[in-house]
Amino acid sequence: MSGHSKWSTIKRKKGAEDAKRSKVFSRIVKEIHVAVRVGGPDPDSNPRLRLAVQNAKGANMPKDNVQRAISKAGSDAENYEEVTFEGYAPHGIAVYVECLTDNNNRTVGNIRSIFTRSGGSLGTNGSLSFLFETKGVFTVPKKEDMDPDEFELEIIDAGAEEIEDEDGIFIITTQLDDFGNVQEKLEEMNIEAENAELQRIPNSTNELDKELAIRVIKVIEEFEDNDDVQNVFHNLEITDEIIAAVN
Repeated sequence: MSGHSKWSTIKRKKGAEDAKRSKVFSRIVKEIHVAVRVGGPDPDSNPRLRLAVQNAKGANMPKDNVQRAISKAGSDAENYEEVTFEGYAPHGIAVYVECLTDNNNRTVGNIRSIFTRSGGSLGTNGSLSFLFETKGVFTVPKKEDMDPDEFELEIIDAGAEEIEDEDGIFIITTQLDDFGNVQEKLEEMNIEAENAELQRIPNSTNELDKELAIRVIKVIEEFEDNDDVQNVFHNLEITDEIIAAVN
């Protein structure tokens, strides 16, 4: 299993914990607010909102919460701004942080502080763009009546670049241009993704020994725990040994 898929698996397991669930819900609500402001409150005509609602369902977010977020987005929602940060965590691990914030000065200060305190460094926007490629990533639970071989063939025909089978979950990776095609194919097959999003996948990864890697993961988790952070991407090689150590 590739490094980004292993990291997705770790995040999925942690997201199932009660302590993390409220953070997941908060991120989805913010995404709903931005999606409604950009494209309107109708999921049928707003692909970004439709994706956010789908992810809310995959995270078991109550329908009332979703509808409340859509309604609030059209009235008194905070005016969130999308900002990104690029830099290096300790030991040369590249980190790309995506945020939605209603106070840019606060977010800049908090993100810079995490980089500095950890011994890393905040770079300029665009400085790490060559290290990552934006791709679509779908997390799809297996159904009991699903024929895995047939499913994989159909998804590959729709544009899937890579399909990984891990603990009853398919992790599907697509090129950016094929993200919509695969999403439409899943809808056509009546299969709901637990999560679907665009991720920044590293072109290559850096491997550290277990002790150093765990230190870096703690820094990454500190970014993820920040209220303004939506996603964190990195190029640390996630090995089975590391997974065992952090689970």
